[in-house]
Amino acid sequence: MTEQAPKPTAPDPAAVRDAVTRKAVLGALLDEIKTAHAEASTDVQHLLNQQYKATGTTKVDATLPGGLKVGSVSRIGGEIAAQVIDDEAFRVWVRDTYPSEHVVEVIPAQVITRVQPAFTAKVLAEATAAGTAHYADSTTGEAHEVPGIALKPHRAATHRMTYTRRSTKSPVDGRELVAQAWREGALAAHVLPALAPAPVAQAGGEQ
Repeated sequence: MTEQAPKPTAPDPAAVRDAVTRKAVLGALLDEIKTAHAEASTDVQHLLNQQYKATGTTKVDATLPGGLKVGSVSRIGGEIAAQVIDDEAFRVWVRDTYPSEHVVEVIPAQVITRVQPAFTAKVLAEATAAGTAHYADSTTGEAHEVPGIALKPHRAATHRMTYTRRSTKSPVDGRELVAQAWREGALAAHVLPALAPAPVAQAGGEQ
């Protein structure tokens, strides 16, 4: 006679409710925090860019409302790279200056002209390194001002948040300091007003 597998034991209904409630609450709070964090990141980047252009400053301390430092934010500059902005002007220059790098392809009822991709990459790489829309011929030494290319932002500026570390002067790090301030109620109204507790009515107030 084959033994039947034991019937699965149902979990405690209270445990299920608690787990589901915890998931629901944390999900709602996470959505609120993610939205606020995205908005704060946009504001920080905009202000850091403005500050950098005006003063050259790239780093700002992050402090709690009472002035305690918990970290710092550093602006990371974007990258500038040469890019082809006028395909036709660039192609004509290559055709007239470096005809071996200019390709003519004939297909039925159509003629296609283009620049060798490797040569385009070479010109753009040199212009990026030089910081100007010029190309120096390594064979002749002649410097060409290349039409149809320009140096443009290749990667946008960003920023990095760094929290303070534990030290002999501070036994807790920046993240722990933020958590402590949150538990004490010093941050909710400042950074997440939607999650701030409602003010408690004082006894003996006006009726």
